[in-house]
Amino acid sequence: MNFRAAAMAEAKRQGFDMIKKKIINPQRVRCIHGGFSFIPHRFLTQGFLASLEQKELLLYLFLILAADQYGLSFYSYNRICSLLQLSVDQYITARDGLIKKDMIAFNGTLFQVLELPPKPSQVPTPSHRSGNENPMPIAGLIEQSLKAIGHE
Repeated sequence: MNFRAAAMAEAKRQGFDMIKKKIINPQRVRCIHGGFSFIPHRFLTQGFLASLEQKELLLYLFLILAADQYGLSFYSYNRICSLLQLSVDQYITARDGLIKKDMIAFNGTLFQVLELPPKPSQVPTPSHRSGNENPMPIAGLIEQSLKAIGHE
């Protein structure tokens, strides 16, 4: 029995119906060409995305895009601030937040995007402190982040 058949049999045994997927645009299937970027699925499913403030998420995604296969990149704070349209204070707050949440390492010159820790950090964030605010839906965060870097 091949892998696909085994997976389908296991899903049926557990009472799950397999979702049948079909490529919508076969001419535009994504592949890795010359660069290396990925985000583990558990970033979304295990709460890492929800644990980040907007500027932390923006910086984290940038560092993932800029990193090599080891997670290393050396963009200067001037270049990062310029590309992401962040003030130096916003950059430092986001960088330090990601370090405290054990998602990146920084030695003053070089960044390393780290393997995700076992679970998201419980570092308090402003939206978690007050309890009176409604968190912004993820679509709104992404839209604001894209607008912040000039993609409308």
